[in-house]
Amino acid sequence: MVFEMKKAILFLLISQTFFIQTMFAQEAAESKTDKGERHEFVIANFKTESGVVLPQARVVYGTYGKLNAAKDNVVLLPSHYMANFHGYEWLIGADKALDASKLFLVATELFGNGNSSSPSNTPEPFHGPRFPVTTIRDNVEAVHRLLTEELKITHLRAVIGFSMGAQQAFQWAVSYPAFADKIVATSGTAKTYGHGIVRLESEITAITTDPVFANGEYKEQPKKGIEAFAIVWTAWLFSQEWWRKEMWREGAKPGTTFESFVNELKTNFIPGADANNLILQMRTWEKHDVGTTPGFGGDVQKALGSIKAPFLYMPSETDLYFPVTDAKYEASFMKTVTLMPIPSLWGHPAGAAADPADAKFLNENIGKFLSANK
Repeated sequence: MVFEMKKAILFLLISQTFFIQTMFAQEAAESKTDKGERHEFVIANFKTESGVVLPQARVVYGTYGKLNAAKDNVVLLPSHYMANFHGYEWLIGADKALDASKLFLVATELFGNGNSSSPSNTPEPFHGPRFPVTTIRDNVEAVHRLLTEELKITHLRAVIGFSMGAQQAFQWAVSYPAFADKIVATSGTAKTYGHGIVRLESEITAITTDPVFANGEYKEQPKKGIEAFAIVWTAWLFSQEWWRKEMWREGAKPGTTFESFVNELKTNFIPGADANNLILQMRTWEKHDVGTTPGFGGDVQKALGSIKAPFLYMPSETDLYFPVTDAKYEASFMKTVTLMPIPSLWGHPAGAAADPADAKFLNENIGKFLSANK
């Protein structure tokens, strides 16, 4: 079922679907250095921004390479929507921006992805719909504790994030302005603006209106609701020109039609996904706003102006989730920013190397940015 077109798409859906399957299939051919090792960090009595205290908050993460004696070769890779820690392997390799034979890479998984603490794997009284809505700052705080308490790391060479990972990169830059030497954000903004919230609400509604959902107390996954969510999500995934040019045909197996391509995304978008997990991470996405960081009074412009680290901001020119106009607006308040739009028709996935040309552009420019003097 997996054909080359899917591989490209799923570089974006890394966070979501077939990409993860593809990466596991490729692991046997990869070096141990580049495939990562899985770990888990547990925080007792973790207090979320909502005020809810989780008796145990688990953060799953992967590591690539080795931590040097000085502990100054660390790059953080925070995950994106429904992703596992393998989601940045398009950046990792001797011929790519991040050489794990020289760097120590820490790839963390967001709350709600089904591995880290999530509605689906947390016992009562916080199981399912009772799991608290966690914010991007909650995730950053948990990872800060992981780095400083478990790994004894007090400084990062860089934070690099795509999509919800980019949201975390912005939050790191604001919450911990001196913790990382450099920040990279692809296909993601410092705040979720009104249009993004409306989009996410449409996708949440698609799930919750399925009668099987039963206010989150379902006995089986609301299949029809999840399929409706997937087709709404897909409508925003790529650019309109990508669809007009039928770029889905690139690398597709013989016999693939528009109908079969779309149906595959509809019915197999995020295999095995739990509805409450899907919704939790969308709520996290909606609430993202660096302006609400303590000390900034809800002023996103002031928060952006506080960023001290050199910042490579790489929006996709055709992203419908995080429009390039929002990135240009935010960049105007940033003192250390290099704004470098990704010239791609692949929409949102361009920021995760959905296409070989995008992969080349990202690896070359992120590599140059990281190697340049401050």
